[in-house]
This record gives sequence, structure tokens and C-alpha cells, in this order.
Amino acid sequence: MAHLKLENNSISPITQEIFDKTQKAFGFVPNMYKTMGANPALLDAYIYSYNSFRANAGFNATEQEVVFLTAAYENNCEYCVAAHSTLADMAKVPTEITDAIRSGKQITDPKLAQLSKLTRSLSLNRGIVPQEEVDAFLAVGYTEQHVLGILAGIAVKLISNYSNHITNPELEAPFTSRAWKK
Repeated sequence: MAHLKLENNSISPITQEIFDKTQKAFGFVPNMYKTMGANPALLDAYIYSYNSFRANAGFNATEQEVVFLTAAYENNCEYCVAAHSTLADMAKVPTEITDAIRSGKQITDPKLAQLSKLTRSLSLNRGIVPQEEVDAFLAVGYTEQHVLGILAGIAVKLISNYSNHITNPELEAPFTSRAWKK
């Protein structure tokens, strides 16, 4: 697999602003942000879409992590599966949910299982899914707006997962307890 070295890159004002806000909020700048920051358009697009998904997609914290973890699992992103497993732990998402996704198994909760299943199908099939899968998702209480919210989450993970594949950022200590390989 190809990997970029990203040596001697200057930091743009946009990237520096994101780094400063992240450092202040979390006490560190994730290596993923550092590699994405080599192109300010990439990092800025990621941060904006990530925050918008969190605030506007209509999912609670558990559902958000189900979408992010499922997409990261399907994209085989070791960094994001570890990071979102840690974030899920911090959000008090039951470990049996995250462990099911991390191992490619079905979640026992029927509603979250449908969320993960449709996220997986939309990811693997590039948005082309049978109506029956959408109907099953809607039947457990989600809306058509949630289907579109899943697409927003998948798009966020596409940016970070693909970037991580080509830049291979080192996993930080806060995420190592939930390190993952498919």
C-alpha cells in the first residue's frame, strides 16, 4: 500500500487554527489531523463535516458511533476504529455494541443492528441499496432523513479513512487500548 511521507510541509493559517482549537479542547492534536493538515482543504472539510454530522444528522451519541465505527470497519481503517472505539467508551456506548462492530458481528439491539446494517450496505454498495433494506431501517423507527444522515457519516469517514490509508498516522496513546486490526 502506498504511503505519503509528508516531510517539510508548512502549516497554513487554516490548519494552525484547527490545531490550536483541537489542542485547547482535547490537550493534543491527533496525528490524523497532522497528516490531513498537509492540505488545509482536506482537514477543513473533514472538521466541518464531522462537526455537522455530530450536530445535525439526527442521531444520538451511540448511534453516531455505530455509523462511524461501521463505516471505518468496512473501510478497514485501523486508526479510526481504535479512535471511535475510545470515543464510544467515553460516551458510555456499551462495549458489546462496539465489540460487535469491531468483529463484524450483528449488534443485538434491533434498532442499532438496522442502523449498522444499512450503514454497511450503503458503504459497500456506494449508496446503491435494495428498497427492502431501507424499508427494514424505517420499520424500526428511523426516518428517511436518517438515511441521508448515514450518508453524511459515511462521507466523513471516507475523508478520514482514505487519508489514513495513504498517510498511515501513528496511533496515539489515548487510543492504543482499543487498537484494532481486521
